[in-house]
Amino acid sequence: MSEVKNESPAAAEHKERRIVGVVASNKGDKTITVVVERTVKHPIYNKILRRSTKLYAHDETNQCKEGDLVAIVETRPLSRTKRFKLVEVLQTHA
Repeated sequence: MSEVKNESPAAAEHKERRIVGVVASNKGDKTITVVVERTVKHPIYNKILRRSTKLYAHDETNQCKEGDLVAIVETRPLSRTKRFKLVEVLQTHA
């Protein structure tokens, strides 16, 4: 008899959280700092504001330079602050 695994549909459709940002620093060994910018609307004044978040990502080959546009995905904790890993370099900084 063949076994049938009962997986929930939510688990089968789970996608990686892919984030695009700009490399702000590559000073750490195998670590890059990625700045992700987003826009939010002020709740009272309705002005559009730019907010940024710094994320630390694992760069196994140290291929990223400052100013590169990169894509990162969420992963298991790799250190105290690193929770992301580099997927690809979308655009290099000249």
